[in-house]
Amino acid sequence: MGVRGEARARWERVRRWGGANPWAVDIGIALLVQAAVTMPFVVPRGPELEPATWPAYGLTTLTVLPLVWRRRAPLTVLLAILAASALYKLAVEGPGQPLPYTGLVSVYTVAVLSPPWKRSVTAALLLVAVPLSVWLNTRSARELTFSLFVFGAAYVFGRLQDARQRAHRIEAERAAARERARIAREMHDILSHAVSLMVVQAEAGPVAVRTAPERAEAAFDAISETGREAMVQLRQMLGLLREGEERTAAAPREPQPGLAGIPELVERVRASGLAVGYETEGGVRALPAATGASAYRIVQEALTNVVRHAGAGRADVRLAYGDGVLRVTVTDDGRGPGPGPHGHGLVGVRERAAAHGGTAEAGPGPGGRGFEVRVLLPVPSAAKTTGVGE
Repeated sequence: MGVRGEARARWERVRRWGGANPWAVDIGIALLVQAAVTMPFVVPRGPELEPATWPAYGLTTLTVLPLVWRRRAPLTVLLAILAASALYKLAVEGPGQPLPYTGLVSVYTVAVLSPPWKRSVTAALLLVAVPLSVWLNTRSARELTFSLFVFGAAYVFGRLQDARQRAHRIEAERAAARERARIAREMHDILSHAVSLMVVQAEAGPVAVRTAPERAEAAFDAISETGREAMVQLRQMLGLLREGEERTAAAPREPQPGLAGIPELVERVRASGLAVGYETEGGVRALPAATGASAYRIVQEALTNVVRHAGAGRADVRLAYGDGVLRVTVTDDGRGPGPGPHGHGLVGVRERAAAHGGTAEAGPGPGGRGFEVRVLLPVPSAAKTTGVGE
């Protein structure tokens, strides 16, 4: 990592720390404002002006101090700042400020964090306090116009920030819901496929023990292998739910299965006793990782439905690579869709296809025999030159 990368990493750590420590942010803002209001006290003043005094500086600091609590009680902080500012104006002869920094920060905070009734109270206070302050100072229309403008701008910026934060929260909630749905689909596919194969093998085991002990041993080996594979994939999925260092150290993310895993998937299903054919058509090429993973899960779900519901003796998987599309077809010679199981199982297939802008259809197989799942997945042209997804 270069110097810029290290600097960015440090800044990101500081930003995260600040976001997690609002007290630190508010104290930092108060110190920044304190530095700004200190300038008129350290800049040399003209001989015709009264010298800056420590009591005046102390009252100036008193107007800044409430900003530390600005998030906890925005309206109360604004009232405290207005009171301290009025005391400064009436009790001492101190230097003025080019901008009402503390008031602007407090108005902005009220606009961001407070409910409508508190914002209405703030607007009423400003309509009284701003003209009164101008009358005590210069009594000029120019100052009144400028003061109303800057306070109005602070309020508008606060409302815009509130709208932006709301939009970000809504988008974050939607993203979390999409991620939960995706993980639910993945876990359904993993568990449904593994449990279906294990049930088939377990049901065949007792019969094989009596008739062909060597086949029984193979069935139990297949159950064990299927269970271990399911555990590995579940650990990968559960690792996505962990955050930060815990996820990195304890459950690192591993690549999702892709097209390269389909032959192994077919072999596992064959071990359950179902004859499965697998063929590809067209120029086989690399796909984006997300598309490859979805194609794998679609084939997995379709074969799981065949094992669980179709009563089939054979299934065929075909991947056809076309110009900008991948066609996935799974056909079986079973009893057809029946009253419901295929429809429920195909929900995840349709969702995966739709997530990539594709389509999924299901119905009777060729000649009206068996059942066929047909999925079309668009493939970006960039996939032709990338090596991901294999």
